[in-house]
Amino acid sequence: MVFQMAEFFVHPTAEVSPKARIGKGAKIWHYAQVREDAEIGENCIIGKNAYIDFGVRIGKNCKIQNNCSIYHGATIEDGVFVGPHCILTNDKNPRAVNPDLTLKGASDWKVEKVLIKKGASLGAGTIILPGVTVGEWAMIGSGSVVTKDVPDFALAYGDPARVAGKVNKEGLKA
Repeated sequence: MVFQMAEFFVHPTAEVSPKARIGKGAKIWHYAQVREDAEIGENCIIGKNAYIDFGVRIGKNCKIQNNCSIYHGATIEDGVFVGPHCILTNDKNPRAVNPDLTLKGASDWKVEKVLIKKGASLGAGTIILPGVTVGEWAMIGSGSVVTKDVPDFALAYGDPARVAGKVNKEGLKA
């Protein structure tokens, strides 16, 4: 099914739950999946093959690049850039099974939240671990693994990511 409405655009190969809320002017591209109860704000761009899990909140004017996985428990505020192949995780102790080797069900997971604040940028291949907040206008370098909170306007990179300076709203070193 293709959603070509005056309000927003969904490519014919994308899969968008009828229970998702999509803002005016949003564009959802090839093979993206948007699950139930996800919210995508006005003018957002969701790239090819992106996965937006159920209940995820994305503010307005965000760019989620190709092949990103954004899992339940994530909130992305307005004006955030999520580079290609980023992952926002939600479980610090993932297991497929319980100690008795029975398959875990939905009630067996402990979801921890991830918050990406307004204007922040995540470079390509960034991984954000559960329970982490990335501050306003912060910039995370490509390939970083973010294991703890990053302050507003911080430049952080590495594995694990460490603060290495400050940036301004244009993303330039301050």
